[in-house]
Amino acid sequence: MFRALLYLPAALMALSLTACDDAPRFTKAEPGESRAGGAATVNKRDQNAFSLPSANLAPTRRLDFSVGNSFFRNPWVIAPSTTTARDGLGPLFNTNACQNCHIKDGRGHPPLPDAPNAVSMLVRLSIPDAQPYAKLIEQIGVVPEPVYGGQLQDMAVPGVAPEGKVRVDYTPVNVRFKDGTLVELRKPDLQITQLGYGPMHPDTRFSARIAPPMIGLGLLEAISDVDILRNTNPKTADEDAIVGRANWVWDDAQNKTVLGRFGWKAGQPNLNQQNVHAFSGDMGLTTSLRPFDDCTDAQVACKQAPNGNGPEGEPEVSDNILRLVLFYTRNLAVPARRDVDTPQVLAGKNLFYQAGCQGCHKPTFTTAANAAEPELANQLIRPYSDLLLHDMGEGLADNRSEFKATGRDWRTPPLWGIGLTQTVSGHTQFLHDGRARNLLEAVLWHGGEAQAAQQHVLSFNAEQRAALLAFLNSL
Repeated sequence: MFRALLYLPAALMALSLTACDDAPRFTKAEPGESRAGGAATVNKRDQNAFSLPSANLAPTRRLDFSVGNSFFRNPWVIAPSTTTARDGLGPLFNTNACQNCHIKDGRGHPPLPDAPNAVSMLVRLSIPDAQPYAKLIEQIGVVPEPVYGGQLQDMAVPGVAPEGKVRVDYTPVNVRFKDGTLVELRKPDLQITQLGYGPMHPDTRFSARIAPPMIGLGLLEAISDVDILRNTNPKTADEDAIVGRANWVWDDAQNKTVLGRFGWKAGQPNLNQQNVHAFSGDMGLTTSLRPFDDCTDAQVACKQAPNGNGPEGEPEVSDNILRLVLFYTRNLAVPARRDVDTPQVLAGKNLFYQAGCQGCHKPTFTTAANAAEPELANQLIRPYSDLLLHDMGEGLADNRSEFKATGRDWRTPPLWGIGLTQTVSGHTQFLHDGRARNLLEAVLWHGGEAQAAQQHVLSFNAEQRAALLAFLNSL
């Protein structure tokens, strides 16, 4: 028995030595590999693994983190209310607290068949781009649906009609591995019913988006533009080539176009603006950057509804609350990886590289010295993302552009923490709309620039698939 165990590491490593010879060969963990967030990494693997402050955050700064957490976690209420610090919800909204979408600071999911509201999945709306809307596209990235705006809101305050209800049906799609193993994927079919303001534009584009995890966002923000753009590739005649492209988006505060890095299509330039737009679109809350309710001209009752603005016109979310929520979202720590040096995980890492997954899921960055928070500066991090746009093929396309992103483009999502999704969020539903019920399904949906990698994975036998999943679950 002991002799058999001695040969086990070699046998597992052999699983990964059947593909391209130019891929790295990993026989042991890299130095510091378990510390995915650098010195900010926390050693936590339970249901609260995504909710801790950066490990190197000074004790004197943790009070702001806790207060920011309270505004992220606790519900907002309808105005007028005696709870003036948290009133102003709506008139139209998707949820009353950030935490409802980002479950335990983790990943959202599609609605269940009998769910009254989608809650942790949003549906973005737009109509096709056209030259008369050029200025609008420059500043908000899309042409909103004329009556319903840029996001369907399925809840409303009393006296205001919700915009509609969301249901997702699924059609099975079969994929077969080279060894004959059959996997049934599911293709979502979005249904919008009970429209509150009449029919939509006949060419409306819909894009379902589940809430992504909140960990490590401050570290991603601390990566310099130069380092991100270094991974962009020029256009190539090879349609199968990996071509990372930047999304150039509007910065509301600077009033100019800058590099995008947050959101499923990298449509937001920084965390503060991401938070501001979430307060506005998801909860109907005003800020100094967006001092208006999210109502279209056709939604008269929405425009006339009471709000929670102060007597001098102060926004519902004060600049101080916005600052505290920004501090919280910047400092949510990345949990340490698990089992980085086990033979099966190392074999899976080799397979990950040999399939070419690292072409988009770039393993490492070093954050800039001038990061917004000192704890996040000069950190060697392992997000497994290039933060760039990639054509992911027709199977994942939403056919909805967003700034420079086309209807087939998606930003490479970071993979850190992905193995703790079940523990933290209570499910394993992945990709932008939650269609994948596990990591293997998520891999098999890859197309476009990732088609070659997907085909490579389809050649894996059962042991190789298990090794690849062991590696992904260690992240």
